[in-house]
Amino acid sequence: MSSPQYQRVVLKLSGEALAGDTGFGIKPPTIEEIGKEIKDVHKLGVQIAIVVGGGNIWRGNIGAEMGMERAQADYMGMLATVMNALALQDVLENLGVPTRVQSSIEMRQIAEPYIRRRAIRHLEKGRVVIFAGGTGNPYFSTDTTAALRAAEIDADVILMAKNNVDGVYSADPKQVNDATKFKELTHLDVISKGLAVMDSTASSLSMDNDIPLVVFNLNEHGNIKRVVLGEDIGTTVRGK
Repeated sequence: MSSPQYQRVVLKLSGEALAGDTGFGIKPPTIEEIGKEIKDVHKLGVQIAIVVGGGNIWRGNIGAEMGMERAQADYMGMLATVMNALALQDVLENLGVPTRVQSSIEMRQIAEPYIRRRAIRHLEKGRVVIFAGGTGNPYFSTDTTAALRAAEIDADVILMAKNNVDGVYSADPKQVNDATKFKELTHLDVISKGLAVMDSTASSLSMDNDIPLVVFNLNEHGNIKRVVLGEDIGTTVRGK
């Protein structure tokens, strides 16, 4: 078996990834399949941290339509990420993968508070760490959380697992037939071209800390493992 290309990774999962084709909530077969793929990577000895979104439960634009204050809507989104993190933890633990949830919003009865050194120690001990609650601050996305946590724990790469999108394109391939797929980009390319990979704050943070990014399709079985083993799939973003 090939050796892993990365020893410590941050896997970014959108909330919608847990919803499957239902578009809302958590679909048990879907989250179980994701859990099995994470277990396969864990068995390689790779240290895995996960940042999960909350869009399958709550989205900020719903709050905007209600006339809700932006900060309040964002806090609700952070709570949604905690729900997803607990669900993912349960699946992984049932598969025999030791897991810890760390929340940037303190709720000691259900999750550890986020402590950088403790997170690193968990990873070193072979536990999967799920970061919930975003950054703990409104106005920041879970993409930014992934970039921030990757910098803090000195991760080798951020794995951006997308729903039915196999990389970064010049335009939305679902709407533009002749959209061009990029194999490699720099972080500056992503920012200057306005490509929908992650928000500009997350891209800038990744660029400033020289953290590579691999964007790939989550919906093809085994892709997380393929990326970790260094197979040339998706789009790689690195450098300035």
